[in-house]
Amino acid sequence: MSKRCYYDVLGCNKGAPVSELKSAYRKLAMELHPDRNPGDHTSEAKFKEINEAYDVLKDDNKRAAYDRFGHAAFENGHGSAGGGGNPFDFAGSFADVFEDIFGEMMGGGGGGKRQNRGGDLRYNLQISLEEAFKGSKAEIKVPTAVACDSCRGSGAEAGTSAETCPTCAGHGKVRASQGFFTIERTCPQCQGRGKIIKKPCKSCGGVGHVQKERTLNVDIPAGVEEGTRIRLTGEGQAGMGGGPNGDLYVFLSVSQHPIFQRDGHDLYCRVPLSFVTAALGGAVDVPTLDGGKATVKIPEGTQGGRQFRLRGKGMPVLRGNGLAGDLFVEIFVETPIKLSKAQKELLRQFNDSGAQGCQPECEGFFAKVKAFWDGAATKH
Repeated sequence: MSKRCYYDVLGCNKGAPVSELKSAYRKLAMELHPDRNPGDHTSEAKFKEINEAYDVLKDDNKRAAYDRFGHAAFENGHGSAGGGGNPFDFAGSFADVFEDIFGEMMGGGGGGKRQNRGGDLRYNLQISLEEAFKGSKAEIKVPTAVACDSCRGSGAEAGTSAETCPTCAGHGKVRASQGFFTIERTCPQCQGRGKIIKKPCKSCGGVGHVQKERTLNVDIPAGVEEGTRIRLTGEGQAGMGGGPNGDLYVFLSVSQHPIFQRDGHDLYCRVPLSFVTAALGGAVDVPTLDGGKATVKIPEGTQGGRQFRLRGKGMPVLRGNGLAGDLFVEIFVETPIKLSKAQKELLRQFNDSGAQGCQPECEGFFAKVKAFWDGAATKH
């Protein structure tokens, strides 16, 4: 079976720059790697094929020979270093991009510093709607790991220091060749730190940090919403062996308000209105979230459910340079209860006085109902 063109194997045109070849190889290697396709012999064969193609095309001398003579350039020992042996270095070509494409499969990037970074923390903070409206400052107490004072985070006893790990030479990882590719794993002696401590600090046991409760101040900007996340850089867990601290993420939860409901940047407020004011018109004072009030004019014949819009009286837009939502005032007409005999008599007189035309929606609805019943009776 004849070999496929190396450029076709990688999906690139002849003359493509090395950066394009590398990008194509990375993508295919991620897809075809045996660890991601266990037991799939077809993927394994294709993985060997792309390694062979990339090993030739990434090397200027091999590529020039291939472009001139094709696969014949490497038959009978031609094209290999020193004139003999296998010209294809699978382990070398795969290791060339191993760090980029499979770092996450092996537990993170290379080097001990990133692995020594402290963990991130989460803190749930509940605030009121007024605090979300105006912005505020909150003081929180966070139990976390902080750098040990005795060893200043190094983990080593005073007067001593950590030493470079002899197994990984300080890299935090070791490599081993298996067949045609290289496997990289965390160093078993230093656990990825790159350093070993022969005399651990007695205060922290060599870990470089101790548990302590810290008091932190959190600035809450105006306009935050439910679930807003505030990041406090470097306020998370202390890193191992003097490594950098993680971050603290404060997640905000906004309490329900007894008067206002929030929808994005807008606020809603339901205001009860007597049926007399709704019928005759008038004015009503409504609260605003900043602690003030606004007067809403009620026209004659206002029906329940009608909304009045107060522009700019809603929630401020986060980092919106003064922009704000609106406040919607919804009217609901309250039916009076516990009427006196005199009040009931007045209502009866009003009802008996011939109030046709005063309740158009009610009259229109029951006119439709009557027509419906009459039509149903005709059909039967």
